[in-house]
Amino acid sequence: MTTATPAAATEERRNALLGWILHNVVWIWLIALVVIFGTFNDFFLTVFNLQNVMVQATVLGMLGIAVALPLLVAEIDLSIPANAGFSAAVGALAYSDLGLPWFIAMLVGLAVGTLIGFFNGLCITRLKMVSLIETLSMMIILQGALLALTQGKTLTNLADGYIWIGQATIGGWPVMPVVFLATLVVMGVVLRRTILGRSIYAVGGNAVASASAGIRVERVKIVTYTISGFLAALAGFLLASWQMAITSNQGSSYLLYAIAAPIIGGVSVFGGRGNTWGVLGGVLLLTVIQVGLAIINVPSFYVGMIGGVMIFIAVAIDAVRVRYFG
Repeated sequence: MTTATPAAATEERRNALLGWILHNVVWIWLIALVVIFGTFNDFFLTVFNLQNVMVQATVLGMLGIAVALPLLVAEIDLSIPANAGFSAAVGALAYSDLGLPWFIAMLVGLAVGTLIGFFNGLCITRLKMVSLIETLSMMIILQGALLALTQGKTLTNLADGYIWIGQATIGGWPVMPVVFLATLVVMGVVLRRTILGRSIYAVGGNAVASASAGIRVERVKIVTYTISGFLAALAGFLLASWQMAITSNQGSSYLLYAIAAPIIGGVSVFGGRGNTWGVLGGVLLLTVIQVGLAIINVPSFYVGMIGGVMIFIAVAIDAVRVRYFG
């Protein structure tokens, strides 16, 4: 029987510590930025700003989860932010032009977004279309359809009930982030505790082996895209409720950040790896970067560049983690 030498034991502890740091790099990076921004401006650490961060993180978080689901099955969906804008506009017009009750109109918008996700899944599985190109074309279609629906105008005729959740507070705390947190919990349980969740990870890890094991790969992908479409539509509703308006380019500004958030949080672009906890970290990191740079009065024309550099660093560290620690 052999025992490890002191040098080997020290090296093992060092590697374990490095592995822990790299596995939690998003949260370490997030805490560091909170401290830095709070040092530069005391307002950043106030309760009011915390509420602001939570509200801003809600829409991005919903879109981030929606993007993460196709990534987990080794696919991608670029149409999610466009889906959010288009479905929200359909719901708003169902109320203002068709005279439907606001709740029914909201359900119409959610149904439209869900159907778009289902259609994407069908095209990718049944027609064997490349997800990158199919969802890119769907994004362009939906952006054009939104522009046609709104005629280039901003829709502001929204029912009080439609905008309630985006404006309501309980005890001074906004209600809207509760939807995001509830979605995180539900999706976390689905992914970790259900047959569907385990099938999603299996398909993303190795689709061929999954099919050999009896998993219906195409069905799993279709269900994944359908859920993603629903979450995109829900994000669109929350965004419209928060802004109390729907613009002709609603959701388009979220595209890159919605894709970056889950990847920063550890969701692999090759599928089969990632969780909702990581998505939350990525969403909070991006939101803190945006809010923090604005609060410390960084000129707006530098914000995008600095934010991009920070994202690059976070993704580079994550790549190192995956390469050496899996």
